[in-house]
Amino acid sequence: MRVAVYYNNKDVRLEERPIPKIGNGELLVKIIASGICGSDVMEWYRIKKAPLVLGHEIAGEVVEVGEGVKYFKKGDRVFVSHHVPCNTCYYCLNGNYSVCDTLRKTNFDPGGFSEYIRIPKINVDSGTFKLPDELSFEDGTFIEPLACVLGGLNKSYFKAGQRVLIIGSGISGLLFIKAARALGAGKIIATDINDFRLNSAKKFGADSVINAKPVPAGVKQEEDVPAHFKQLNNGYLADLVVICTGAPPAISQALKSVERGGTILFFAPAEPNVNIPIPLWDVWRDGITMTTSYAGAPSDIATAIELLKARRLIVKDMITHRLSLSETGLGFQLVAKAQDSIKVIIEPHKS
Repeated sequence: MRVAVYYNNKDVRLEERPIPKIGNGELLVKIIASGICGSDVMEWYRIKKAPLVLGHEIAGEVVEVGEGVKYFKKGDRVFVSHHVPCNTCYYCLNGNYSVCDTLRKTNFDPGGFSEYIRIPKINVDSGTFKLPDELSFEDGTFIEPLACVLGGLNKSYFKAGQRVLIIGSGISGLLFIKAARALGAGKIIATDINDFRLNSAKKFGADSVINAKPVPAGVKQEEDVPAHFKQLNNGYLADLVVICTGAPPAISQALKSVERGGTILFFAPAEPNVNIPIPLWDVWRDGITMTTSYAGAPSDIATAIELLKARRLIVKDMITHRLSLSETGLGFQLVAKAQDSIKVIIEPHKS
């Protein structure tokens, strides 16, 4: 079978590998659609493990069923989660699924940018979901990123009616806009430094957008976003600030943009050596909650499927590129440049 092997963001090679052999309790899935995630192009994070086959936002069709598998059959349309928790450890029992040791070790073989993948037994049991008839394979590629967004909103104590600031309008930021809108947010304002993404934010539900490009001399950029937000919200800052970029200026903006009693969600990671000073007195005095979010719990995946099935969120309009497996390298460059792409989908069996 053909696989797209990642060496770095500018070097993704089409190679041949044997179709994986499955064992008892396992599935072989034919990949129909696989999305390129923003985390796939975090070169500082990925390159230390290269070469490898990436791709975890997948949807496909079961083509082979291992002995002992009862819930799935050949021909089933499925979404598969690459990381799954054990559901029995200290962390899982306390609802902290994303720090489960099992979740950090599980994956499918080899990765979504291939023609076929082997689904290990634990992923079959805890991370494989039948796609409802109402969802296309393309819809299925949004289940994992949407589950991550829903997990972030849950950890942020999001409530209907809140004023929300989304810093960074890439695919995650845009999904936060759609999800917050579907769940009853009050006013949603988004920022970015790219006009294409700002226009996309408006299209997908933001009430207003702020261009966070450097401002004229004498005005600090990190002070510009909160000032704009207050102008648009009768003098109030954001009840919830979601940081969807690892750029240090975004973190500074967030700290100045959150209202008293509000929450800052660190959704996108910064590089490991990035340290940001925290005005602890202001955080303490103003009752600011700061939290992080990684991955989605099994319940978030189930909710994501239901929201998509019920058409509470429409995601097809977020797809800007559909590429063949041989064009995966182009897809990585499109996502890494972050210019005029939103959702890039690889279709491994597309000629």
